[in-house]
Amino acid sequence: MKLQPDQIQTQAVTGYGEGWIAINGEKFNHSLIISSSGHRSQWSFSDPRSLDEKAFNSLADMDIELVIYGSGNNLKFPPAEWLSKLTNKGIGVETMDTRAACRTYNILAAEGRKVAAALLLPPSSE
Repeated sequence: MKLQPDQIQTQAVTGYGEGWIAINGEKFNHSLIISSSGHRSQWSFSDPRSLDEKAFNSLADMDIELVIYGSGNNLKFPPAEWLSKLTNKGIGVETMDTRAACRTYNILAAEGRKVAAALLLPPSSE
């Protein structure tokens, strides 16, 4: 029995590797914010240490119910105060490494959830 749709009806992460993420087949070499409603923009961060509260505030203006934060190659939780604008609006935040965030975003977006992924892409070590 086939349990997945023949065609993805929203933006999806279709591949990733060291130094790149593919969204619907298009490769990107920088951090991204994508959403199941079609939003896609460059996120001007490549290291969790460069983030601040402003990095997450723009996500609170999106029509979403959940943010999947991909923190790069390692799990790195942002301070709770950086997420206060999101949590005050009832938007949940889940933190995981970027590869897991890509997979989780795809599952939730395919289910029709209002979800965004903020994906840190560390520079390639090449």
